[in-house]
Amino acid sequence: MSAARRIEQLGQLLELRHREVERLSAEMATQRATRQRYLNNLARLDELCVTSGASGMQYRPGQQSPLLSPALSLNVSGYKQVVMNMAAAHRLDLSLHEAEMQKTQQLMTAAARRHQALDQVLTRKRAKLQRARAVREQKHQDDLATQVWLRGQK
Repeated sequence: MSAARRIEQLGQLLELRHREVERLSAEMATQRATRQRYLNNLARLDELCVTSGASGMQYRPGQQSPLLSPALSLNVSGYKQVVMNMAAAHRLDLSLHEAEMQKTQQLMTAAARRHQALDQVLTRKRAKLQRARAVREQKHQDDLATQVWLRGQK
């Protein structure tokens, strides 16, 4: 197999590595957007918990001591418990998602390193091939010059 063919194959492999890095980058961007949605949802759920009040009563300015019926108070506390459970489930999902993001980040870093290493190898091989071509060309030019000189001597 010729050196030029090997370099061409290395170039194709480099392109595949580049595509892998791009794919993982796109996946990472998608995961970041999902993480942001989780954080936004958690903020909204926390806001719902805070606005429902400590006892389940809603504070209204101008009222001295708003009282809720026991049934309504139970209903509001049940609502608040459900919201807090949902927030806890979202936090768990977020932590699992962040672990997945970390795994993807590690894969992307490894793929980028492989791409960079292959790029350096390809650059060295191309430079070596270019030097070999330059040496052959110089040798050819020297041979031609020698032939011209020898013809001039006759």
